[in-house]
Amino acid sequence: MSTILLHAKDISHSFDIELYSHVDLILKSSHSAAIVGRSGSGKSTLLHHCSTFLKPSKGQVLLFDQDIYTDKNVDIEDLRRHELGIVFQFHYLFKGMSALENIEVATMLSGETIDEELLRQLEIDTLMDQKISELSGGQQQRVSIARVLSKKPKIIFADEPTGNLDKETASLVTGVLLNYIQEQDAGLLLVTHDEEVASRCDESYRLEDQKLESI
Repeated sequence: MSTILLHAKDISHSFDIELYSHVDLILKSSHSAAIVGRSGSGKSTLLHHCSTFLKPSKGQVLLFDQDIYTDKNVDIEDLRRHELGIVFQFHYLFKGMSALENIEVATMLSGETIDEELLRQLEIDTLMDQKISELSGGQQQRVSIARVLSKKPKIIFADEPTGNLDKETASLVTGVLLNYIQEQDAGLLLVTHDEEVASRCDESYRLEDQKLESI
């Protein structure tokens, strides 16, 4: 039976203008959801609200039934270390370290071990000894995804995870992410411009005209 992992309740974000308002979003275990929309619509900002990095102007964000921005008992760093996996648009890998060492940084903090099968699925198992600076952008993206999944997070937040990948590799990466959430009973919330990637998710939303609507 699916459980609610994330519930964004009536959230709004504004600075000089209101970016969006009255957004509601639920993510359940073993489910995936994609957010699409034009550039500047606020997709990444919404993802940052849900993933502990940015408090919304109004509303609540509940992760595992805890209000992450008002409940003083919530340990944000512990959540990020053990329960959440964040795939950023920029990889934030350590350039002077090998691919393997970058992944080990995450597993040492989380207490997990590296999944060799995952490396094979992402087709990076032969790249582990290479420095990050020696890898292509697409290879670096797959290393960053391996680093996230190796932590065994309960929720994955992904900001354009296939944006720098060719169509074939994008399909491979999407498949790995979707398989992971089924195997681990986890949830996936991703932002994408790729309608094909969005169509493979259980639910898709469009952020447009300050509103989030199911499509």
